[in-house]
Amino acid sequence: MAVRIRMKRTGGTNNSCYRVVVMDQCAQRDGKAIEEIGFYNPNSKVETLKVDRYDYWVSVGAQPSETVKDVANRVKNNISLADLVRKPTISKKAKAKLEAEAKAKAEAEAAAAEAAAAEEAPAEA
Repeated sequence: MAVRIRMKRTGGTNNSCYRVVVMDQCAQRDGKAIEEIGFYNPNSKVETLKVDRYDYWVSVGAQPSETVKDVANRVKNNISLADLVRKPTISKKAKAKLEAEAKAKAEAEAAAAEAAAAEEAPAEA
């Protein structure tokens, strides 16, 4: 009997969530599981996994699916799924504009510092 660690779908229509289960490879997706070892909800970014049981099943030869491997790595390394959501990127044009503004601001501050130093220099002489 080949054993796999995979996802078992629960939840309603358009509101899916999954249980991480150990099952026979030939069993149906939502069939009877040998053991439930975790939970994954992609909508609310919630992941839980019994790492000790996962490690045990892998050590005795169970093959995890790719998604379960990713979930296990995130749980073991304490990485939140919400942290992995892509951050918005800015365009090259907007980035160039921000850099130009920062450069102009730095030049203005340098000029103000020079002017302040020039005012103090004649008073000391």
